[in-house]
Amino acid sequence: TTINVRLVNGSNPREGRVEVFYGEWGTVCDDNWDENDASVVCQQLGYNMSQTNAIPKTRAIFGKGSGKIWLDDVDCNGTESDLGRCKHPGLGNENCGHNEDAGVICATKTNNEWLVNVRLVNGSNSREGRVEVYYNGEWGTVCDDRWDENDASVVCQQLGYNMSQTNAIPKTRATFGKGTGKIWLDDVGCNGTELHLGRCQHPGIGIENCRHADDAGVICATKTISEWLFNVRLVNGSNSREGRVEVYYNGEWGTVCDDRWDENDASVVCQHLGYNMSQTNAMPRAEAFFGQGTGKIWLDDVDCNGTESTLGRCKHSGFGIENCRHRDDAGVICLATTNTELHATVRLVNGSNSREGRVEVFYGEWGTVCDDDWDENDASVVCQQLGYNMSETNAIPKTKAFFGQGTGKIWLDNVGCKGTESTLGRCKHPGLGNENCGHNEDAGVICEATTFNVRLVNGSNSREGRVEVYYNGEWGTVCDDGWDENDATVVCRQLGNNIAIPKSVAYFGQGSGKIWLNGLRCYGTESDLYKCRHSGFGNHICSHNEDAGVICGSKLIFQILSGVFLLHFPPFHVYTYMFKFTSR
Repeated sequence: TTINVRLVNGSNPREGRVEVFYGEWGTVCDDNWDENDASVVCQQLGYNMSQTNAIPKTRAIFGKGSGKIWLDDVDCNGTESDLGRCKHPGLGNENCGHNEDAGVICATKTNNEWLVNVRLVNGSNSREGRVEVYYNGEWGTVCDDRWDENDASVVCQQLGYNMSQTNAIPKTRATFGKGTGKIWLDDVGCNGTELHLGRCQHPGIGIENCRHADDAGVICATKTISEWLFNVRLVNGSNSREGRVEVYYNGEWGTVCDDRWDENDASVVCQHLGYNMSQTNAMPRAEAFFGQGTGKIWLDDVDCNGTESTLGRCKHSGFGIENCRHRDDAGVICLATTNTELHATVRLVNGSNSREGRVEVFYGEWGTVCDDDWDENDASVVCQQLGYNMSETNAIPKTKAFFGQGTGKIWLDNVGCKGTESTLGRCKHPGLGNENCGHNEDAGVICEATTFNVRLVNGSNSREGRVEVYYNGEWGTVCDDGWDENDATVVCRQLGNNIAIPKSVAYFGQGSGKIWLNGLRCYGTESDLYKCRHSGFGNHICSHNEDAGVICGSKLIFQILSGVFLLHFPPFHVYTYMFKFTSR
């Protein structure tokens, strides 16, 4: 259905609240309202879309309408000739209020009046400052909504800086102070290739919903400054491979702020200091991990890609441009990827058996491992290091001192194993004794066997008896809660038989010692009992008068025909059938 459309209550005919006519004028709800919908409106109104940016607006930005809300959940693909051809639930079908009235700005893509008039104000040098543009005889600011590197890049290029030698760094929240007067631009959307800011998408000059607390800024930072490229050091670490990062500039050493500080930045520092990165793990540290520095904070918002030869070639905000304190000083640990001293010394303590417990490592004395970042990969390396066959073991990490709090040293923190390391010492970590934990965070591991032996006890022959499983070095029984043919079938299959009859209530006598399993829920297709669901090893509310049993037998394939046959089925109970059979 073709419907007429108009824009109401805008400051000019190219913008306003969208209204459609269906016997009377009514509004459009902003649910799912997007650029495609706005584009169809602008095109329907006759604007040349090659010269128009269609900008959708929501939340009754052009004021609340009255009367009918004709459309809701409009879903255009952008190619429709009018709004009525877009998907929608039907005229008048809506669940909105007029505070959700949709709007549109059909903005022209260029405005030559102010294309080359941009400046940076209130910076410490000519390459940085609050962005201001000149329009209608006065300077005004730019709102930081959607303000990003592409927008900053266009500003720096517009100001004449060589972009092959310049890092364009966007700044927000009035970094360079609040402006006064007009806010000329908002929602600027450059792709970074425009010659000037005027060619970027925006809703129109003077159309904004900001305050000067949102004024955008830019730093057009030079990419290299040879004065300090090779002057970096690590301070206050326990050895030469770790410490607070400091750089030398303008005759004095200063620190680096930890904003955006990550592994790429740390890697460049370690490489800069001459460490072989094929044998080094670069660990970033934040929040003055190696103590607070003094004096200058030279760098902030450092952004390396990890391949730079020196820290000076990374993006940053500019020397001395920061919004940090020394409690934010960045650090680095250039950790050697091998440390044979602790490779073979790991143990599990305070578990109920030898396959579980609090993880402790030996470095002159035994100490614990903090559970920060502790996961299955770390647990797997511990179990493997302890000699367990990982094809038959589930490595389960435990945290929050699951096996009780240790005492003394906490040797490791932030362990980052891939799971393939032969020992815990080959995993990434910030260094022995470098931690910010308490023993309430001691890590643990359960090296849970994924299969176990099963046997039948106290039957009249080897194919029947009380079911017992071997776990943690001793045999124990199975409780008969939920014990059925599926469970019995799995036991018999594991013992090489095909037919199973479950028995309960200690049919083959009461066992002694552990009751290992309860609440078994096998599907009957499992290859062994371990793969069935259960309540957990040793978790039960049973006694041995509930010990489960089974009778197993070989499979006979038969066709029921006629006659009487006495089938002797172990343990030689007699069953009477009417059939003729063949055995296989």
